[in-house]
This record gives sequence, C-alpha cells and structure tokens, in this order.
Amino acid sequence: MTKHKHEAFDLEEHLQAEHKITPLTTYLKEIVYGGIDGIITTFAIVAGFAGAAINPDSNLPILTILLFGFANLFADGFSMALGNFISTRSEQDVYRHAKAKESYEIKHHPEMEKEESLEILLRKGFNKKQAADLLAIYATNPAYWTDFMMNHELELSNPEGDNSFLMALATLFSFVIFGFIPLSPYVFLGELASFELSILATAVALFLLGLIRWRVGQQGAMRSVGEVLLLGGVAASIAYFVGTFFKI
Repeated sequence: MTKHKHEAFDLEEHLQAEHKITPLTTYLKEIVYGGIDGIITTFAIVAGFAGAAINPDSNLPILTILLFGFANLFADGFSMALGNFISTRSEQDVYRHAKAKESYEIKHHPEMEKEESLEILLRKGFNKKQAADLLAIYATNPAYWTDFMMNHELELSNPEGDNSFLMALATLFSFVIFGFIPLSPYVFLGELASFELSILATAVALFLLGLIRWRVGQQGAMRSVGEVLLLGGVAASIAYFVGTFFKI
C-alpha cells in the first residue's frame, strides 16, 4: 500500500490566495485615513486662498499657496504618522497589561475564571454541557484561554501583531502622496494653474483613493468610491466657504 505524505497546510498561502490578504489589505485603514486627510487638508489651503481671492482685483498668490501647501503636507504628514505610532504603541501597552493581569488570574484563581468563562459561553448560545466541555479544553491551554477571555470578557482586539513603525509609514506616505495631488497643478503649471484645475485634481485624488478602498476592501464600488467623494467634497466645500470670509 502506498502511503501518501501529508502536506502541511500553508496558512499564509491560503490567506493570500483565498482571502487576498496583502500589505495593502493590512494597512488599508492607514492608507485611507492618511490619504483622505492629506487630500482635504492640502486642498483646504488652496480652497482657502481661492475663496479669499474672489475679489476680481486680486491675484491668487501661487508662491504662497505652494509654501503653505508643502508646509502642511510634510508637517501634518509627520504629525499624523507620529500620532499613529504613539497611539498604536499605547494600545499595545494597554493590551499587554490587561493580558498579563488576565493570565495571572487564570493561573492563581482558575475557579473564578472558570465561572466567568462558563457564563460567557452560555451567553454565546452553548448549553451547559457544551460550555463545560469547551471550558475543559480551554483549561488545557492557558495561553488560548487567556486570549479567549481577552476577546470575549474584556472585548479587546489584539494589537500585538501590529507593526507601529510600518503603520506610521503607511500613514505618512499616503498623506504625502495623495496630499500632493491638489497642489500638482500649481507645481507643474505655475501661473497657468487655476483653482478649477486643483478642484479637478482633488476629485481625481479622491476617486483614486476610493478605488483603492474598493479593490482592497472588496465592498461595493458605488459605496467605496461614493463615500470618499461625497465626504471629501463636503469638507473641501467647507474650506472654500470659510475662505470667502477673508478677502485678499
């Protein structure tokens, strides 16, 4: 009889092939968050000056727009990246502290933790026998039992696998790359640029960001792109409206 060698299941390959888990998927939140903030805050500079310069006798100060635009692009980009880095590290610290406490309780007060676990399992829809059987299995693996309690008792998602440095970089690069687009007409066309071209560039940037959200998130195209365009358009309109109160 020929014996077939069992091939180990490659979980990473499965995630990539079946669930399309890629670096873009992993950092989608940072890409969208950084991208839309970069687009809107940079366009706010342009829209603010455009709104302030609606007086026919005034000229739109191109150099001023570029100065403020690039200052915002890099200062806010680094600020957002740093904030993302610190918040992720803080979340990890909170989680590890709570996990250490939960692990201590499981080790030194197992009976109390068993009562809590049984109640959780019963609330999840298991009957008493099923809950007791599951708990007996969990008790053989304290690490998994701890994770179960972290997830279902404390309801804390596990951020330990998050790379705070890469998350910060994803936010920074997305902010700078997408935030540059509303400024691009003034960079490449100079005095020939117009506010209308910046509006078009901003719409294109929001559309591209929506496409990324759609392709990576695998949600409906109308919703993914439409939400980004709608919310971005509202924010951009507010920036222009505020600028109209300050005539140059």
